[in-house]
Amino acid sequence: MERISAGPHHTTYKVADIRVTSLRDGYVDMPIRRLRQPGDKPFGDDLPPQVPLFDGALRLSVNAFAIDDSHEITLIDTGSSNAWHPTMGLLPQALSEARIAIDRIRTVAFTHTHLDHIHGLILPDGRDGFPQLSRLLVPRPELDMFRAVARLQRFHDRAQPFGAGQRLSTDIETIAIPGHEVGHTCFRVASGGETLLIWGDTVHVPSLQFDRPEIAWEFDADQAQARASRLRILGLAADNGHFVAGAHLDSPGVGRVHRTETGFRFEPL
Repeated sequence: MERISAGPHHTTYKVADIRVTSLRDGYVDMPIRRLRQPGDKPFGDDLPPQVPLFDGALRLSVNAFAIDDSHEITLIDTGSSNAWHPTMGLLPQALSEARIAIDRIRTVAFTHTHLDHIHGLILPDGRDGFPQLSRLLVPRPELDMFRAVARLQRFHDRAQPFGAGQRLSTDIETIAIPGHEVGHTCFRVASGGETLLIWGDTVHVPSLQFDRPEIAWEFDADQAQARASRLRILGLAADNGHFVAGAHLDSPGVGRVHRTETGFRFEPL
């Protein structure tokens, strides 16, 4: 896997015969109390010193990923458009910078249905973000959650559920990693002997949760299950030499995972 182009809001990699582009939707600053130690205990003054803070807050990158198999482009997550913080919603600029033609995006698939992953379906001016969209794929356990989002009403009937282990194309297969949300999903992209795991919100704070994967996030629907899924997918990546791509890893959010004596270590590509 090698990098073939980059800019402020995108980085494109070659995975054998496929191109995968990390697209920066922006960032969001969150309070330290969002981090949860076992027992649902928040951090206070005991936050480890290696965790960087910005005006006392945790800064989370927000990334989406485009998979180009030369025939069409599958977009994993869409960012937040103008539905959340003003520091987000840069996906259209990232796509333009990466020279990705919007009309080639025919499939959009969500890792889960939290607002920073789904609202990019609609541009701030109300137009469709992807006018040639033919498949809108939502994790089956979260289909009703998606259909409860009023702003996305015109997409409710177009949404199709997918399940664990489903193959979306020749090169893309789903892996269930529930916990952060009930249908939280990883997309395994494989080509020419190389594998990339696009794992959504498995890790929110990379400076902490690789070394201490037991640390959870306040917005995890089930913290114990999220911990178990994180350990499983970290082990899968580390033990098999897979590349990983994370929605909240520091942009561009792509690299490898290695085991350490006490946990794991992330090596950016």
